[in-house]
Amino acid sequence: MEACRDEGFFVQCIQHQLRGRLGRAMAGKDRLFRRRAEPDGAERRHSADEAVGQHGHSLQGPAEKDAAKPRDVEAAQLRHHVQRVGGVGMIPDDAAMDGIDPEIQRAALAAEVFWPCEIYYHAPADVRDGLIHALLSAEYSSAASNLMSCLAMQGDDKAMETLLELERNPRPWRKGLYVDPSSYAQIGGWTFDKEGQKIQLNFDTCYPMVKGTTSEKSPVRIGRAREDTCPHCGGRMVDMLVLDGRDERLKFLGLDGILTATCCPNCVGFLKGPAFNSFTLDGGVEVFPSELFDGAEKTDCYVSPEDYKALTENPFVLGEAPVPLFYGAACQDVNTVGGFANWVQDAEYTTCPHCGKPMKYLAQIQWDTVFDCAEGTLYVEFCPDCHIVSMLHQQT
Repeated sequence: MEACRDEGFFVQCIQHQLRGRLGRAMAGKDRLFRRRAEPDGAERRHSADEAVGQHGHSLQGPAEKDAAKPRDVEAAQLRHHVQRVGGVGMIPDDAAMDGIDPEIQRAALAAEVFWPCEIYYHAPADVRDGLIHALLSAEYSSAASNLMSCLAMQGDDKAMETLLELERNPRPWRKGLYVDPSSYAQIGGWTFDKEGQKIQLNFDTCYPMVKGTTSEKSPVRIGRAREDTCPHCGGRMVDMLVLDGRDERLKFLGLDGILTATCCPNCVGFLKGPAFNSFTLDGGVEVFPSELFDGAEKTDCYVSPEDYKALTENPFVLGEAPVPLFYGAACQDVNTVGGFANWVQDAEYTTCPHCGKPMKYLAQIQWDTVFDCAEGTLYVEFCPDCHIVSMLHQQT
């Protein structure tokens, strides 16, 4: 069978991003990436923020005890760190599959490189404390936005306590952001409730869907044909994901049976909110009623018979071995189960319509991998307690 992307391609994607960012930081040209920042009318970034990476460390004051201090990093030393991430094959064989060398993280903090935030995934305590100190010293929403994203990726209990405190006692820069710190936590695959309880939103294992054959046995299938039709467009409904959690590779999901995610591939992108269905572990499905976003009762079906055939006869099967957690997040043309998603827009975790809790991210399906002339990504989430699935569509 043929993998859509091998791990070397994934590593090259991440290495290329880190090399570019750290390289520009050395040259004094780095700028903080604005994510989920100011709505219309909010303050522009202060000129002090524009100087980050040029004239000192405007986002960090004197370091706290035990915090990682911004330090003068010799160009040669930082270049060595860049090469370690940027050179293909230069990461040691015994390095953690989903980890980044803490020295890289320390160098990024010292150079005030805060994007991509994935650099700081599970960073050590001294780096976390440096991020917290920088965040608590931030004056402007653009800087706070980046730093909260980084802290979300670090993701330990102290990171959560910091974001919780900022949610309960907002700083002035909160007025320049669209969402609360609990929403920023979702970038790291978790969030917290009003009582301060941490809620995990993704899984710490990721498997790819790879090209096999339509006759090949697989515990996961994308696009199983159905006979019922959509009430909005009259097109055929499709089981977009059929997953048997009893397979040894999928034990991490905690599903002792079959999960089925069913929707109309034509209308799922035109709905007011996600598509929902309940599932039973013996393969049963009940599709929930839905509304089109514009309030209309009917719409045209744009999925041709040829598209339905391609979708329901695609060759994807579950890969034999796990891949890094960010494998699916690093590429726009891979289908994955578990790990992190490649959100076209912002991370979006559905609220379970039954229990009101955030649902867990399960899988992503790139539309253009299963039929031609399609755009965007279908994200599948589920509530393990209520056995309810949501499917939501994002595109540029």
